[in-house]
Amino acid sequence: MYSKLFTKLSTKLLIAPVGTLILSGITEVNPAFAKNILLKDNFDTENYGQAETDYSNLKNWNVTDGSVDLIGNGTFDFRPGNGLYLDLDGSQYNAGKLESKGEYKFNAGEIIELSFDFLGRNDFDDSYLKNDEVIVSLGSLFKETFSADALNLTSKGPTVSIKRNIKVESPTFAKLVFDHKGGDFGGLLLDNVELSVIPKDVQKSVPEPASMLGLLAVGLAGSVSTFKRKKQ
Repeated sequence: MYSKLFTKLSTKLLIAPVGTLILSGITEVNPAFAKNILLKDNFDTENYGQAETDYSNLKNWNVTDGSVDLIGNGTFDFRPGNGLYLDLDGSQYNAGKLESKGEYKFNAGEIIELSFDFLGRNDFDDSYLKNDEVIVSLGSLFKETFSADALNLTSKGPTVSIKRNIKVESPTFAKLVFDHKGGDFGGLLLDNVELSVIPKDVQKSVPEPASMLGLLAVGLAGSVSTFKRKKQ
């Protein structure tokens, strides 16, 4: 009977919510309202909600190389229902490099949350998409290459949402960059970019896995002991 009780209590304790674990599993973050949003952009309010090719008058971004197209809302709308979004390889056969206008300061111990969506496009076949890739970087803190092939991004497939958590080791300044390679008049579609930071003072340490197992054992032992006393 006690064995069954132990198993039942173990299951309940293991599935109990303990907060969101970030990176190595030794940092717990307080509720989401504690994070500071530095940049949030779905491009829907650009150009009064109207699409435009070779668009460079973006509110939060500079196009520092090539060109990008602001599309959607019924105009070159390769993924209807998503409002406006960016084609990172615009209409000049020279893919665009998108750089945030803001340069952000990050402090040691902070956790950066970076998220964005890539959409497939329904105007080209999937073999055409395979050549598309974007290098996403945040100064010296982060750099990763995303290709349509590796993401399994297809013309009729779902949106691919990317999220990365980055621990800041030392103070630094950085801009967020999306650099599309190539230039064939059509590239990956970008939407819903968000960059936020969780300050160190709203984080708290949680025990290492081994310590957590010890705490779990102590908790279960106490629960079984209480159960015995009640039965007696």
